[in-house]
Amino acid sequence: MPNFWSQSATDIVASKYFRGKMDSPDREYSARQMVDRVAKTVGYWGLKDGYFASSEDGNNFIQDLTFLLINQYAAFNSPVWFNVGVQERPQCSACFILSVEDNMQSILEWYKDEGWIFKYGSGSGINLSKLRSSEEALSRGGRSSGPVSFMKGADGVANSIRSGGTTRRAAKMVILNADHPDIKNFIYCKKVIEDMTKALERSGIKDSIEADIFDPYTLLPYQNANNSVRVNDEFMRAVEADGYWDLKAVTTGETVKTLKAREILDWCADAAWHSADPGMQYDTTINEWNTCSNTGRINASNPCSEYMHIDNSACNLASLNLLKFLSAGGRFNTELFRKAVDTMIAAQEIIVGNSFYPTERITENAKNYRELGLGYANLGATLMVLGLPYDSDAGRITAGRITSLMCGEAYRMSAVLASIKGPFAGYDLNKEPTLGVIEKHMNEAEKLFLNSEVSEHEDINLRDQAKLIWQEVLELSEKYGVRNSQVTVLAPTGTIAFLMDCDTTGVEPELAIVKYKKLVGGGVLKLVNNQVPLALTRLGYANEQVKEISDYILEKETIEGAPHIKQEHLPVFDCSFRPKNGNRCIYHLGHIKMMAAVQPFISGAISKTVNLPSDATVEDVKNVFMEGWRLGLKAIAVYRDGSKSIQPLNLTKDQKAKKEEEAGENNLIEKINGYTRRKLPDERPSMTHKFSVGGFESYLTVGFYPGTQKPGETFITTAKEGSTVSGLFDTIATLISMCLQSGVPLKALVKKFKDMRFDPAGFTNNPQIPTAKSIVDYVFRYLGFKLLSQEEREEIFGVQTEHGGGLNTEIAESQSSNDKILAELISVSTGKIDNKVAVIHADAPACSQCGALMVRAGSCYTCPNCFSTTGVCN
Repeated sequence: MPNFWSQSATDIVASKYFRGKMDSPDREYSARQMVDRVAKTVGYWGLKDGYFASSEDGNNFIQDLTFLLINQYAAFNSPVWFNVGVQERPQCSACFILSVEDNMQSILEWYKDEGWIFKYGSGSGINLSKLRSSEEALSRGGRSSGPVSFMKGADGVANSIRSGGTTRRAAKMVILNADHPDIKNFIYCKKVIEDMTKALERSGIKDSIEADIFDPYTLLPYQNANNSVRVNDEFMRAVEADGYWDLKAVTTGETVKTLKAREILDWCADAAWHSADPGMQYDTTINEWNTCSNTGRINASNPCSEYMHIDNSACNLASLNLLKFLSAGGRFNTELFRKAVDTMIAAQEIIVGNSFYPTERITENAKNYRELGLGYANLGATLMVLGLPYDSDAGRITAGRITSLMCGEAYRMSAVLASIKGPFAGYDLNKEPTLGVIEKHMNEAEKLFLNSEVSEHEDINLRDQAKLIWQEVLELSEKYGVRNSQVTVLAPTGTIAFLMDCDTTGVEPELAIVKYKKLVGGGVLKLVNNQVPLALTRLGYANEQVKEISDYILEKETIEGAPHIKQEHLPVFDCSFRPKNGNRCIYHLGHIKMMAAVQPFISGAISKTVNLPSDATVEDVKNVFMEGWRLGLKAIAVYRDGSKSIQPLNLTKDQKAKKEEEAGENNLIEKINGYTRRKLPDERPSMTHKFSVGGFESYLTVGFYPGTQKPGETFITTAKEGSTVSGLFDTIATLISMCLQSGVPLKALVKKFKDMRFDPAGFTNNPQIPTAKSIVDYVFRYLGFKLLSQEEREEIFGVQTEHGGGLNTEIAESQSSNDKILAELISVSTGKIDNKVAVIHADAPACSQCGALMVRAGSCYTCPNCFSTTGVCN
């Protein structure tokens, strides 16, 4: 292996991409063998098919391609590594789009075709909206099963096949239009199964990311597909206007049901919040950018939504490692980048004609339309090295320029190939929409150029070439046409990004600034992200300062609070996830804006998940779907941290320990008929408070949840065990515990039960609460003063007023002539308090005008908020 390859890249190649029977002499054992196998095979195909004028040109191409691959400048999609040079006509496309008709033969062919696709390491997508709903009749009587039922059969096929004979699971996408009568079942199918999976896991049945044969994720349906709802502009405008939406029968087109469009969007957001599915695809935008609209509309996508084109088509993917194209001084090497684009587009085009496809219709369309998907990885790392925040105008402008140059150069090369081999077979039929889409790209590049502000460190060459390339593309394509109906996508680049030692995948930002590196002999090493020191140096920090900042990051796992770091530089180091000891991260709108910045320069779409924190709301998910549409995206998906019972990526070192801890916590969660109660573990912190009310001595014990230190149970011990009074207070304490464990806020309980009046009552031994109307009154006042926040205490017990000097509080005096009660309130958790709290007299009512608690004014009460009174006192 090359000595500059990481152990992770080495492991990926050895475990996934080396070909040959294990433990045999024919088994590949080096990266050179693997790269030579692919590069030489593609080069010989190109020479055979007339892409090169001479064998010397062919050899030069092989050398160029070998250089890019072995030096991690670029990588093909996995099926190329799996199959090229191994089979005579290999399946090389990662992405397929299928179609299905409303009859059983077509449905069973769908199952078979997907099986063949999965066998050779690829994925497929399909729109099931042509299948009649479960509300519609069959021609021979009875009702149809509906598309959601047939999805189970296809899921079983995917579940049974390991992609390409490897440990990779089959990948698939299922889409349903928003006007299909079965849309609610489709939206919720994965949430229902996710709930079942979690219930099984809580009962002790194991689960794992490996999806062993008896794991819940393997046994239960709908787990092998990504689901997306296809919406158009009409639907989204109905959502904005709170209008109605018709669900229409597939067979007749008649309206089956009418409901609010917002209700459907609410279903999507709720299901995605719980289970990360469905995503959303924006049909109108997708088909406005269709280069082959005269052949057919775009109905579906591949599993990750980056490839979108006509039904029964295929696309082979490749990606460039953007960080490799940064020159000294932070300039983007546009010349090398364009040469790399040319080489990869030529290679991908050569592969199209020498590949195997699973059906006759796909074979015909793949060769007639020759769709390619060149993209990139390491955008997030590149921006950080440049000292540009991912969520900033400067970051988005730079990303837009790089993407514009990539797509423009890819189309330019496709036009050059068309001058040699002719345009794609469907070009004449689709000349107008193809050139129309190229003009749309050119117009967007012009907008980007005009809207870009010139900064001190402006990369003028990148800025100019990102615009000028499109004029050359339009001239060449008008003269020769283009060889490929699509040329670029932004794929997730999961495995191949790691093969290229990329720190970030696809268009994603950095996940975290502290990472864990796998070591050759086993184990992991905690490291500061590689890009952090480079970014700090570019931002002007001295070497010693960089070291001190890096040491701080390594210790605290956040850059917030690090020595020397300037406040204005913190956004450069913002990542997808909030650090363990920090507060900063890239919020969901930052992800969406970046997608919107690069989408106008992509033939297909963008595979990107908008990551949301675990405390995100359903409303946040809904906003993601709406903003994606408003900003002109073609598709969007969300993932809320923790929404799946298992997930492939965590930011902590000891994932097994964390999993075991979470499993233990799950056993403490009780769910019955929608009711959820979170019990305390067997060992938990607690406090015991001794008190006296009217000479009646009692004890209050409060148990806390470990970690959060929030109250979760109470015990009240008073009188003799076995007495009626003791039994009543045991019951009260148990009810308080169940309320707290079921999510009832302590604040609500304090407001409800303070001021309860019954014997015993009277003076207490607590200067903070000098009198109590009952033991219950005392208990809830004590809990309120002890455990509620300052704002909550002020709301319930009175408004705090500041005094200079020592930190104590005074009970406001009653204006009654008899007793003035003065008491000191001391905060146990923070020591003394430097302001005084005026606590309203215990008998004070709520104001009838504004609801605030009133204070005594002689024999009347007055409101300190709106100044109304209960009598004539004023």
